[in-house]
Amino acid sequence: MTKYLRLYSSLAALLICICAAPSWAKVPAELVYQTGKLKPVDSVLKVAVGETAPDFALPSLAGKAVQLSSFSGKKNVVISFVPAAFTPICSDQWPGYNIAQELFEQNDAILLGITADNIPTQYAWTRQMNEGGVWFPVLSDFWPHGKVAQLYGVLRTDGTTERAIFIIDKKGIIRYIDVHDINTRPDLGEIIRSLRKINK
Repeated sequence: MTKYLRLYSSLAALLICICAAPSWAKVPAELVYQTGKLKPVDSVLKVAVGETAPDFALPSLAGKAVQLSSFSGKKNVVISFVPAAFTPICSDQWPGYNIAQELFEQNDAILLGITADNIPTQYAWTRQMNEGGVWFPVLSDFWPHGKVAQLYGVLRTDGTTERAIFIIDKKGIIRYIDVHDINTRPDLGEIIRSLRKINK
């Protein structure tokens, strides 16, 4: 019975996330920079599914560095690269992950959000999205500029990053990659389904 309640709870939460998508973001419209339609992908991927994920350490909003390898043997890791703070899709995407926290936890996963913005910009932006910020670590790939994005092959020619998702299992192996059309939001349902496959 508990198993079915857990499944129902997961499905209900996912449905809420999908249905609530347009109202996730709280960033006032006048603070969102309108980028217009951008080239869908503007980089060359440097990693592949089945490979060991390149390790990195980046400063976080919490004030200390977060290292990817610190989750080895403990958590699956979902890396969410988004192009820039205060832009339309980004200001909608991460608040959705805030709502879906339970789904990540049920799949023994930590989410790491990465942008090439500096810490003060990320701080202001995440608090505009939600008074308490976001539940997951937000990491700054600002200096050396875009070093981690470049390592994974998702640094765009204008210095922003692709809208990309990488799922890494507890052994440090990349199990899923989605370098998404920068003009649209990745499917949260697909991310959760991929995590469930890893946990089977």
